[in-house]
Amino acid sequence: MSDTTANLRRKISSASELQSVVRTMKALAASSIGQYEQSVRALSDYYRTVELGLSACFRQPAAAASMAKGAGYVATTSAGVVVFGSDQGLVGQFNEVVVDRAIKLLATLPGQARVWAVGERVRARLADSGVLLAGLFAVPSSVQAITPLISQILVHSAAQPGDQAPSELHLVHNRPGNAAAGSGYAPVTQRLLPLDAVWRGTMAGLAWPTSNAPEVMMGDTAATLSALVREYVFVSLFRACAESLASENASRLAAMERADRNIDELLEGFHGTFHRLRQRGIDAELFDVVSGFEALSEDSGRTGSR
Repeated sequence: MSDTTANLRRKISSASELQSVVRTMKALAASSIGQYEQSVRALSDYYRTVELGLSACFRQPAAAASMAKGAGYVATTSAGVVVFGSDQGLVGQFNEVVVDRAIKLLATLPGQARVWAVGERVRARLADSGVLLAGLFAVPSSVQAITPLISQILVHSAAQPGDQAPSELHLVHNRPGNAAAGSGYAPVTQRLLPLDAVWRGTMAGLAWPTSNAPEVMMGDTAATLSALVREYVFVSLFRACAESLASENASRLAAMERADRNIDELLEGFHGTFHRLRQRGIDAELFDVVSGFEALSEDSGRTGSR
């Protein structure tokens, strides 16, 4: 009996230590998710502003003609895909769902697409699926670290010596806010490049929020358009990364909450079993004492009668 209670004590101690780790990770995820969710909200407003700026430019015939003559807006001959995942585990199905979406996208792209993974975990998942990777990037640890990552992606996705830059670039990541899926996030894809006639038509067709027709000031529409295109590419990559980080922390928070509840139930079972065994041992010891007392009393009575 003592060995059994000792084993239970060790199990209770181990489970309590694990619960302490889980609650620490839950607190970290809860504290991290705020900065990424705030960044996503701010980026949504800025992204809309950039889109409206592009819409204003493309309403000018000279800007549309200039854009059509720009370099890089050619028929798709090769494709690149950037897949945003996680470096760390304990995130539920976060990496699995984004890899499944990337595999489906790759099946529709022409030729052998070049794939870059953001996160060691998603890289491993892609490799297990037979996807050849062109590069790996570390997941940013804060909002401030996203900008250097975007610079790395833009540099590596450009033409390398002896290679041709992909004329089509897609982003695959998880986006928060899909409560219907039951996980708080869902995988999405975005075709970032090329900025072709279809894209220009979409931007030009955006509804203007006021009744006044937009106009590009200072008359330098080409310079304004060039700056807005750079901002569009940058903010699209930044938003994809920020949404992925917000989804990752939301998934980790949910996983840690489930783990915390499971450990609570496990500890409750351990404590119940321990108390029953301890009470059983106490009852057995009391029974031995009473039995011994009764035996001594009977011996004393027999001795006295003689």
